[in-house]
Amino acid sequence: MTSLGYVFGFIGAALMVASYLMKSMLPLRMVALSANVFLVVYALQGGSWPTVALYLAMIPINVKKVLEIRKLIRAIENAKADSPVGEWLLPHMTRRQAKAGETLWNKGDKAIEMLYVQSGRLNLLEYDESIGPGSIVGEIGLFAPDNRRTRTLVCATDCTLYSLSAEGMAKLYFQNPKLGYHVMRLIVARLMHDADVASRRREDRAHIGDDPMPAVP
Repeated sequence: MTSLGYVFGFIGAALMVASYLMKSMLPLRMVALSANVFLVVYALQGGSWPTVALYLAMIPINVKKVLEIRKLIRAIENAKADSPVGEWLLPHMTRRQAKAGETLWNKGDKAIEMLYVQSGRLNLLEYDESIGPGSIVGEIGLFAPDNRRTRTLVCATDCTLYSLSAEGMAKLYFQNPKLGYHVMRLIVARLMHDADVASRRREDRAHIGDDPMPAVP
């Protein structure tokens, strides 16, 4: 083992330890990738072929993870206010089918997922509101203080849905905290919509109360 080999070994070890101390996923993966390269050189210098094989195998794994995270970052950074959710969130969700009449969750249930509607229609029973393709539902419950559903959600038709669990959301957030901004934007949009619906209903009830009694012939 040459002195240069030891230098590469110590640098690789230091980088590996540093990667375990990082919280942001992209820097973590890039530092781990650098550590793999240094440790491969170190193992080659010492003729330790099992160690060479180990760190060579780790290089493509870390490269793949870095590319995935960078792709997510670009997608989120390029997302505009009117960008379809499929451009940046859908690839990380799980596809599922649901039948007409199926109750996806009840008001008060623990929130464990958010859904994207690819096809079909859902109904929010408390508001008698229909949700169609291209919509996200359930995101508020994931971030509510008590993690409880605020409404009952039922399939009005057969549906193709995409699901993202609370754990999946946390994983994406740690990969890129900017995701939190865009999820918050979805939640605010939903709350503004709900407030608008509630306001219109109050106005409708007020108009009905103000209507004069019909004249009796």
